Amino acid sequence: MAKCGVLVISHGSRDPRWVSLVREAVDGISLPSAPEFHADGGMPVECAFLELVEGSLIQDGIDRLEAAGVTDIIAVPLFISSGSTHIDEISWALGVKEEPELPTDLPRFRRSAAIHLCAPIDDDPEIAELLAAKLKPLSADPGRELVIIIGHGSAEKGFHERWQAGLSSLAEQVRRIGGYAACDTAMLLPDQAAGKLRSWRERRPDLRVLVAPLFLSEGYFTGKVIPERLKGFDYAYSGETLLPSPLITRWMERRIAAMLNALAGAAGSGNG
Repeated sequence: MAKCGVLVISHGSRDPRWVSLVREAVDGISLPSAPEFHADGGMPVECAFLELVEGSLIQDGIDRLEAAGVTDIIAVPLFISSGSTHIDEISWALGVKEEPELPTDLPRFRRSAAIHLCAPIDDDPEIAELLAAKLKPLSADPGRELVIIIGHGSAEKGFHERWQAGLSSLAEQVRRIGGYAACDTAMLLPDQAAGKLRSWRERRPDLRVLVAPLFLSEGYFTGKVIPERLKGFDYAYSGETLLPSPLITRWMERRIAAMLNALAGAAGSGNG
């Protein structure tokens, strides 16, 4: 019988507050009952990081799950976009894809368990709801406001387009949820933020601007880079990120439940 465990993978940071927010979100995960995948009724969950968090790196998480008897690992990438180059290298290192799209220094991970990789956040409707909720305190008259959603982004071919697709979909959802006059997007890589605000200021100077950072947790990019890139512009900005929020925990639970259902379906059809 297969024994499932969960490996939540995030980037990592030297900032202990950043790490603790991710850990708190992962610690809050409540898993569905799946006795067909774990006879003892419990499914272990490991919080792992790509780098910078010694003792809790991806290999550490795999080792702990396998030591607990796990044969199948549901890997949940707690990353904003499928356009992240880290998703590419992690997928390759986990053995999910034959070759990485870009060169990487990441080695293949040592494992015997099967890996079942979930999708990252992208344009998940619940995340759009969360972004809209974080913006609400800044808003005074949505019908006369413009929202700019700023993400990290990527300048790499293919990765840039994946970032843009997710951002654009989220922007339209946020515009609809909040009733805003317009909602646009910008990436830090390539540097689009100032250009987008300049263009909107020329076209619609009547619109008050709200800026929403699409980042997992507060840090260097939200506290320093975004304000520096937008110096000289008039806009409302709280710097609030997706965490902390119970909706991120719920998002992980839904990803895990969907994968468990897929695995149960495959087993039931004789393909597992």
